[in-house]
Amino acid sequence: GFKNAGFDGFTMIQAKDVFEDYKLTGGFKGPVQLNNTGFIAIYENLKNRIDKKTQLSRQTFEDFLNNNNIDEPVIEKTITNDIKHQYTYPFSEVSSIRFTSNIRYDKIVTLTNSPNNLTTPNRNHLLLGGLFEYVFDATRPLALNINNGFKFKTWIEGYREINQVNTDFFVMGFDLRNYQKIHRNIVFASRLAGSSSFGSQKLIYYMGGVDGYLWAQFDPSVVPDPSQNYQFQTIATPIRGFYQNARNGNSFVGISNEIRVPLFSYFSRKPLKSDFLENFMLVGFNDIGTAWTGKNPYSSENSFNNTIYNGHNYSIGIQNQKEPIIYSYGFGIRSRLFGYYIRLDWGYGIDDHISMPSIKQLSLALDF
Repeated sequence: GFKNAGFDGFTMIQAKDVFEDYKLTGGFKGPVQLNNTGFIAIYENLKNRIDKKTQLSRQTFEDFLNNNNIDEPVIEKTITNDIKHQYTYPFSEVSSIRFTSNIRYDKIVTLTNSPNNLTTPNRNHLLLGGLFEYVFDATRPLALNINNGFKFKTWIEGYREINQVNTDFFVMGFDLRNYQKIHRNIVFASRLAGSSSFGSQKLIYYMGGVDGYLWAQFDPSVVPDPSQNYQFQTIATPIRGFYQNARNGNSFVGISNEIRVPLFSYFSRKPLKSDFLENFMLVGFNDIGTAWTGKNPYSSENSFNNTIYNGHNYSIGIQNQKEPIIYSYGFGIRSRLFGYYIRLDWGYGIDDHISMPSIKQLSLALDF
């Protein structure tokens, strides 16, 4: 299943000069989860036309792996050190190209919770790579979680593990978002996003759920293609009304539409004293998307369309005729409470043209 980050604390502080040409940012994650800590340090030089940014980060977390050969689970501690250096060249106030070089070092240590683990060697991975992206952003904020305008991003990135063969990894994608003002601070928000990974190693997209999903649930019924060498994982663009892994694969496309109505601030001609009422919002939405392997979602190469049952002396392959594209619609409420932006969604999914029971999903994050 997808390894959700969980709930934790994060503290950040920033220092900058009067003209904001130089910025220094530091942050620390923890200590809610003592086995999941980290820090980040960022230096930005924005004085000249080409912006420069250097980021150092370190993250540690523990993972419990079930091992059928022993009674106790195996506990692995992963230590990730990451260095990024970015150059940004702006063409105008709203468009730019960006290049980010990246060095990442992972050290995986098997903790000695059992005598069987004492001789297990550490595993080390050193990756080099880069990210190239074009960004166009002509939006302007009207209020919290309410924008007006259009923005677009497309990118391609690649990585390779040093001194290892067949470890090349590439991802390319796009993300378009448009915010159309309807009346005053009521907006209609649309998003079209897609991405695909290729190479000797691949990224698996789990489609379903929402960003910042609290108490996330994972659907184990859709099994990833075992022939794909998946080494990384991520959540695809949200499809509300479904749990995580409603669809999966190394490619995805998703469309989301929302109408955002800030209920109390819309009828008020001056700012409200209550932060909760000022940012209280009703949302109506619909989502559509799919994730797949192969050339397209309906391809015979797509693992979703093929199921193999293995027995002691037989193997049966079944070709499915299930619709790979999933839909959902519903409504939600949003507001800010104690400094956190809280979303609650009621989603009604449509899977293989069958309406599913509603799913309520709580999350801590802004909408797209």
